[in-house]
Amino acid sequence: MSTTTELLREAAALFPDEVVTQAHVRHLDLPGAGRFALITLDNGLDHTKPTTFGPASLANLSAAIDQVEQEAADGQIVGIGVTGKPFIFAVGADLKGVGLLKRREDALAIGHGGHEVFKRLSGLAVPTFAYYNGAAMGGGVEVGLHCAYRTVSAALPAFSLPEVFLGLVPGWGGCTLLPNLIGAEKAVKVVIENSLNQNRQLKGKQVFELGIADAIFEGADFLEQSLLWTAAVLKGEIAVERPEVDRGEAWDQAVATGRFLADGKVHGAAPAAYRALDIIAAAKDGDLQAGFDAEDEALADLIMSGELRSGLYAFDLVQRRAKRPAGAPDKSLARPVNKVGVVGAGLMASQLALLFVRRLEVPVVLTDIDQARVDKGVGYVHAEIDKLLAKGRVNQDKANRLKGLVSGVLDKAEGFSDADFVIEAVFEEIGVKQQVFAEVEAVVPAHAILATNTSSLSVSEMASKLQHPERVVGFHFFNPVAVLPLLEIVRGEATDDASLATAFAVAKKLKKSAVLVKDAPAFVVNRILTRFMGEIQNVIDEGTPVAVAEKAVEPLGLPMSPLVLLELVGPAIGLHVSETLHGAFPGRFTVSPNLKAVVEAGKRGFYVYDSGKPELDPEVAALLKQGDKVLTEEQVRDRVLDAVAEEISLMLAEGVVAEAQDIDLCLITGAGWPFHLGGITPYLDRAGVTERVTGKRFLAPGTASVPTA
Repeated sequence: MSTTTELLREAAALFPDEVVTQAHVRHLDLPGAGRFALITLDNGLDHTKPTTFGPASLANLSAAIDQVEQEAADGQIVGIGVTGKPFIFAVGADLKGVGLLKRREDALAIGHGGHEVFKRLSGLAVPTFAYYNGAAMGGGVEVGLHCAYRTVSAALPAFSLPEVFLGLVPGWGGCTLLPNLIGAEKAVKVVIENSLNQNRQLKGKQVFELGIADAIFEGADFLEQSLLWTAAVLKGEIAVERPEVDRGEAWDQAVATGRFLADGKVHGAAPAAYRALDIIAAAKDGDLQAGFDAEDEALADLIMSGELRSGLYAFDLVQRRAKRPAGAPDKSLARPVNKVGVVGAGLMASQLALLFVRRLEVPVVLTDIDQARVDKGVGYVHAEIDKLLAKGRVNQDKANRLKGLVSGVLDKAEGFSDADFVIEAVFEEIGVKQQVFAEVEAVVPAHAILATNTSSLSVSEMASKLQHPERVVGFHFFNPVAVLPLLEIVRGEATDDASLATAFAVAKKLKKSAVLVKDAPAFVVNRILTRFMGEIQNVIDEGTPVAVAEKAVEPLGLPMSPLVLLELVGPAIGLHVSETLHGAFPGRFTVSPNLKAVVEAGKRGFYVYDSGKPELDPEVAALLKQGDKVLTEEQVRDRVLDAVAEEISLMLAEGVVAEAQDIDLCLITGAGWPFHLGGITPYLDRAGVTERVTGKRFLAPGTASVPTA
């Protein structure tokens, strides 16, 4: 047994709950080429539990390499391949284990251990091959980069180096080997741009086109074709040629572009992207070992950082808590939904109809006040399905079937008499919504769920005049509906368990992250964002320049500035929500006279983009009436964060959600707040804001932070 294998076996004691990956070695006779060793990575579970690498798993791979290394040295084999279990190649380090580390030296050992195992593949006496047969991420991608040749399945659904997204760097060769394989420009796209764009995944074809893989084969017989191709390479019948990497100015420009991208996304607030770019920049000279050493040091530093622990916390929320919503009733209570009604045919209602028909594949009927609106709504859904067809996302038969399921009528009785689930998306005014629900209740079956997409109004009040308020539930989506995963499910005072269970079952089929929310003003995301935005507007109204107020919150690394977000939401909607919350909590929520003036003037936002970047609209500047109290960026930031911490504390005391974790899950999935913040509560804890405002932390020490030794 090699020294590396022994050390990893000892390190496994740090990870008692590791799901261990085996590295099975079998031998094949390649036609005309000779005996070949194939290592299969497999944790013994199905594809829903992807293969990962912890210390014991790395030790198993190292032991397999011990075996094939000896066979290669003895001339018993002509080559070595690495592949994965069905549908999964490998998805990288065991992140649960990383979160347990308390000492930098242990973190350094994890980076070093991965390198020591993987780089053995490039030092063997025979050629090595990686066969990306299924999902490959992080260390799964990197183990293949250490091989001499790679093939990829055309059916591969997900391939990425997501470490920067989480707050790490690709630390087992990714930052060093990838640019040396495909050039810095393409490597920056994979390592930086894709990661910072919500962990965008590559498909098999893209992996091949980028030059990461040398050959691509169909999924049905991928391994068989890869082995035939391997035989041809070993026999010299196929010579793999790769374009020369540009190590001149293009390399430096790619790194500079990466820094620009990182600045635009995280504004220097999270270190991972910049550390990865430093390593890519240094890899220009082709010194691989120096690159590996730099990766080890970066991994050790970042693993011990608050940003990485917040990233792991956020990842766990999205991957686990979102799939088991706190407080959801027993799913066995859910009723089947075989037909959906949508009240309204405007843009939001049409987006909802599209989502329901795509995910549930049941009849969906839209209604509105006139035929022209109904026709426009149905037409929108049909046009979007045609776009999916053009992109190859659905075939012709499915497109025809989906379009056939969507219809529109004026008469609610005609459209909804056999509907199981009816959602309204009409004007945000309580009287209008009460009238709509009264009309719907009169015509739907007794078991039908009545759902509202309200963003801030009381679900209980909406249901209060109905004969059966127990079947009314809040079902609040976020715009754009197809992109943002969050669904706030609101339990009214009378909502029964069966209705709530049905709502959660529908949310799961819609592939949304559902969070149970109390019927409180503006629920979670809009309440927090309105308090956040309200303080920004307050300091502007009092006299702080717009640019100073906007720049003050850049260190959070949010996806967009507050006033750009307001433009996306719409100033009129922002004003309406602030008025609703001012009515509920007049001591904390204000209605900005300047925002009111902007809305009354019909302006769509504070900025114009004539130069390609946001600049304060002169017409808006002329509308602003400000006081003479000018704050610094730091003062603005403290005031805004103090307000947010206070509001979250009050929401938790009110029981708006079960725990602080649900607040964070909502902000990550509904407002795009970055993983490196962990939502918001870990950041407020780490910055000392929570204790300053409330006297205690939101999260226990070691949750979204480095555990104490």
